[in-house]
Amino acid sequence: HACQKVATKRKSEATVEDKDAKKVKVSHRSHGKEAGLVLVLGQGDVGQLGLGEVITERKKPALVTLPEQMVQVVAGGMHTVCLSESGKVYTFGCNDEGALGRDSSEEGSETVPGKVELNEKVVQVSGGDSHSAALTEEGLVYVWGSFRDNNGVIGLLEPMKTCKLPSKLSIPEPVVKIISGNDHLVMLTMDGNLYTSGCAEQGQLGRIPEYFSNRGGRQGLDRLLEPQMVKVKGKVHFTDAFCGAYVTFALSDKGYVYGFGLSNYYQLGTKSTKLCFVPIKLTCFKNSTTSWVDFTGGQHHTLCLDSEGRVYSLGRAEYGRLGLGEGAEETSEPTLVTGMEAVCRVACGTTVSYAVTREGDVYSWGMGTNMQLGTGEEDDEWSPVKMNGKQLENRAVLMVSSGGQHTALLVKDKQES
Repeated sequence: HACQKVATKRKSEATVEDKDAKKVKVSHRSHGKEAGLVLVLGQGDVGQLGLGEVITERKKPALVTLPEQMVQVVAGGMHTVCLSESGKVYTFGCNDEGALGRDSSEEGSETVPGKVELNEKVVQVSGGDSHSAALTEEGLVYVWGSFRDNNGVIGLLEPMKTCKLPSKLSIPEPVVKIISGNDHLVMLTMDGNLYTSGCAEQGQLGRIPEYFSNRGGRQGLDRLLEPQMVKVKGKVHFTDAFCGAYVTFALSDKGYVYGFGLSNYYQLGTKSTKLCFVPIKLTCFKNSTTSWVDFTGGQHHTLCLDSEGRVYSLGRAEYGRLGLGEGAEETSEPTLVTGMEAVCRVACGTTVSYAVTREGDVYSWGMGTNMQLGTGEEDDEWSPVKMNGKQLENRAVLMVSSGGQHTALLVKDKQES
């Protein structure tokens, strides 16, 4: 037997080279492909605008100085994460719990972009209230910061411990997409499985029964923090996943939409306002003529986008966040938002909403208090308003991301025709 072992060992050493050549390179339609510049607006009193210590508020989009062009930008609760064309990650904003993934002890260094040390090429980033994540081209996930629940910090990889620097998550299969809610992380794998970690209080992990949802019950926080697979009755192959603040949506290859999490204002599209702790097939999205391509959610509302470029909203209506006009009321069905050209992307902040058109314009609506709408005013907008400003002139918007009090846009110069 000993001989045999040696022989097989030698054989495997000889094939290592081939294996390296076959290293998986992950891709997903959600990865940022086009590079551009980052603009920010809204409130930035903890540096989340990235404009330095002096500028803490912008009514109109302002340009962030970054060392290269970016392909993705994520606005977290109080921080911002940018992904560059060459696969590097830059962060700025609040670092109290490590959400920047870098040392910010130097006075003011959190208020301008700084690089996160990751030795691998990153293809996607995500961020929530006080955590951030990065997906490498080989399908590995690194996280930093902390998850919280209603009682405070719950930790990130280990109970009650925050991570100031990127740490690798252990997931048994390559991940192709990462997405964050306020305090949970969802990972879609190459094989079409969903893994989740973070806070489970509202059901947003989709794999923790209600009686374990408070800090993992007697099984403890490890059960929440260790990424595990979301199980669905019958074999379901997921092709995409999306988050609201406290909800998760997932698309199956059969075109069904599944959801779990908080639905206190019908933002999940269920017929009840009960929390959903396991994935349910959401019948309100099953429409023979519609295929859904994007979902996003704020604190209590959801936006979704169909393949024709139409935007729908559901959930809580206060402050105009549904975009359904003055005096609109909460709705449990996806309801068409009118007044925009064909849309290619949607985004939500806590109480605000955005749509990017295929032509590269951006519309905003909802609560005006934090100046996130780009109107220059603090009034709420109940219907979509086209955003303008000096930095948007002759530029096409590629994507928008919105956090607690600030919003970031990725834009590129329009080609002269």
